[in-house]
Amino acid sequence: MSEPFVPGVGAVFSADIAVPEHDREVRFYARVLSTGQDPLWRGEDLMNNLGMPIIGLGAQSPEYDQLPLQWMPHIQVADVALSAERAVELGGSALMHTKDEEGNSQWAVLSDPNGAAFGVIPVVPAEAISPGEGSAWPDSGSPVGRIAWLDLTVPDPSGSRDFYQQVIQWSVHDVEMKDGGEGYADYSMVDEGGRAAAGVCHARGVHTGLPPVWMLYLPVGDFAESLRRVKEEGGKVVKMVKGTDGVDQYAVIRDPVGAHLALTPG
Repeated sequence: MSEPFVPGVGAVFSADIAVPEHDREVRFYARVLSTGQDPLWRGEDLMNNLGMPIIGLGAQSPEYDQLPLQWMPHIQVADVALSAERAVELGGSALMHTKDEEGNSQWAVLSDPNGAAFGVIPVVPAEAISPGEGSAWPDSGSPVGRIAWLDLTVPDPSGSRDFYQQVIQWSVHDVEMKDGGEGYADYSMVDEGGRAAAGVCHARGVHTGLPPVWMLYLPVGDFAESLRRVKEEGGKVVKMVKGTDGVDQYAVIRDPVGAHLALTPG
């Protein structure tokens, strides 16, 4: 994901969560994400450093009681109503489904058969996407707050692969993996523009012990300091993963109310 917002079927647009203890959660994320000399995220509102609303942290009001305590990516689809119908037919659920006065679907929050929640929204026209605060779009090498990656770890990834192919209209590329000398394939889910949008992974190898939720990977300016603040603010580092060169690659964390996400060096 080289840009914060990319219009097109299957592209991940943003993500949000509704949480209890909202003030505490705002403090946690403001502290954890806004590290480094030039923070990638603004602490006061959790928008990225260009003022783009990539992630949202809402209070768990009665309106959102039915939503699970998970970060939920918002994925663009060709037809919200059709995606919601397919999700239910395939063993998932429609948790919320908003329509306009004419009955046209506006957006929906769905869950897959494993209980992973995600939102579907119509494709956003390119002209409707604002870079925020009059800034120009960053090039792919610019340090900017964005959803760096998104993946889902489940016991039966082939079943999840098929579910999301039909609900989102993602195409799939196999990703060869090894665990204890045994080879297997995880799946890269690809949007209509040919960009890798997300991963669907076996619950083994580096993904052992992860919950079956959509895991957001968010870059931070000072990785070590962000992990220190996770612990200081009442969260927990669940898993640290290093690359083949021994350098820290990412860390899965759990926030004070139990929601998971991953941090990566920016």
